[in-house]
Amino acid sequence: MSGTTDWTRRTAAELADALATGEVTSVELTRAHLDRIAEVDGAVHAFLHVDAEGALAQAAASDERRAAGTPASALDGVPIAVKDVLATEGLPTTCGSRILEGWIPPYDATVVARLRAAGLPILGKTNMDEFAMGSSTEHSAYGPTHNPWDLDRIPGGSGGGSAAAVAAFEAPLAIGTDTGGSIRQPGAVTGTVGVKPTYGGVSRYGLVALANSLDQAGPVTRTVLDSALLHEIIGGHDPLDSTSVDLPVPAVVEAARQGAGGDLSGLRVGVVTELGGDRQGTEGWQPGVLARFQESVDLLVKAGAEVVEVSCPSFVHALAAYYLILPAEASSNLAKFDAMRYGLRVLPEGIDNPSAEDVMRASRDAGFGDEVKRRIILGTYALSSGYYDAYYGQAQKVRTLISRDFEAAFEKADVLVSPTAPTTAFKLGEKIDDPIAMYLNDLATIPANLAGVPGISVPSGLADEDGLPAGIQILAPALADDRLYRVGAALEAALASQWGGPLLDKAPELAGGPA
Repeated sequence: MSGTTDWTRRTAAELADALATGEVTSVELTRAHLDRIAEVDGAVHAFLHVDAEGALAQAAASDERRAAGTPASALDGVPIAVKDVLATEGLPTTCGSRILEGWIPPYDATVVARLRAAGLPILGKTNMDEFAMGSSTEHSAYGPTHNPWDLDRIPGGSGGGSAAAVAAFEAPLAIGTDTGGSIRQPGAVTGTVGVKPTYGGVSRYGLVALANSLDQAGPVTRTVLDSALLHEIIGGHDPLDSTSVDLPVPAVVEAARQGAGGDLSGLRVGVVTELGGDRQGTEGWQPGVLARFQESVDLLVKAGAEVVEVSCPSFVHALAAYYLILPAEASSNLAKFDAMRYGLRVLPEGIDNPSAEDVMRASRDAGFGDEVKRRIILGTYALSSGYYDAYYGQAQKVRTLISRDFEAAFEKADVLVSPTAPTTAFKLGEKIDDPIAMYLNDLATIPANLAGVPGISVPSGLADEDGLPAGIQILAPALADDRLYRVGAALEAALASQWGGPLLDKAPELAGGPA
């Protein structure tokens, strides 16, 4: 390996090309990223567990396949990080919670199994809000992750660890999960690309459920093409997941390569009035975020797209509906953590012969954090007798209206666009004690999860107020994930030309401590 080449700065596609030509080995790439983790993760805290020995062994096996001329995939040998909500055989899976501290699954999630089959060495498991409940990764039981752009700020949530790992050049690729924006919102505030595929387009088997009807795993990368390459590997039907779509993966890689040419002639782009598209009603939206969004829309027009305004009136109720549906499903899903079969077990003090219920109560009190308890209580209340129809039932009706709004919007436009998040990254601790303020960060991303449509967040530039990254969200109809990649790649190319290179190259350099 060349002594002057910093392999951690290369995109996954570039690393794959270098592996294919023999310019570098997977062991060298994996070791370079492990060294980078050792150098900066003390400050960033993107990882909860690093598997150096396992990653290097997987890399050595990849090099053997390359030498034999039988690579398992285009990305064979390119290392990856995995959010700690996906089961990994032989590696801890904690979901950022004390209640699962030390749990080592006896099986792989389907996404993880597909990564292994494709030959991607797994560097380790990334930090997250406990059971994916949060918008800042401050609700992890193991401490917050820091944004590599400014270590005093949040990296987004719940998948802030995956986004921060990619933004800090600790991993070229990562897997996140998106229940209400937990791939896209961290992408926006860390200057990375995050994709939520169509619901059912990527298997949920082995993904520890927060809300079954909303959860979706997807790519976290530095470029749109990298996301497409990773999406192609993890996507596709899985008979182990009853919600899996039994259709081929859309031609996402081809779409990304086509979009990079920059021609969007004939494409109709819908600017959603209710998601920052109303120039008159921008309360709560950071001016710099809106300015970068408008510049991105202008670039889409220059690429040949036609821009139309669309209104989705039910979107204004999405946040309220989501925060009834999600807690209701979460309260059911988290009932399985009973201290009887696995995970944390705490014996109550002052009780000589505690019952199973006593142990369960003490274990849940010690093992669950405040945000998890808050949502369990809310969800259980919403599902209780006498309140089901008034709350949960009404929320599901709103969900139907949101799906109808999407259908009507996609009759007028091929894709919809909005800012990904209302603001750039806020400071650690700023909103931790204000749940409503925290929930508002998901304002623009939630509708896609309620309707099951795919979305991508692409870096749109740096906000004038603070010099921090902002993102533009692109949404497409269900199963039309390839449109995201075509439009995202075209916009990425136009923006990179405007900036003079990748946005992440403008991030402050980390040297193992605060920038």
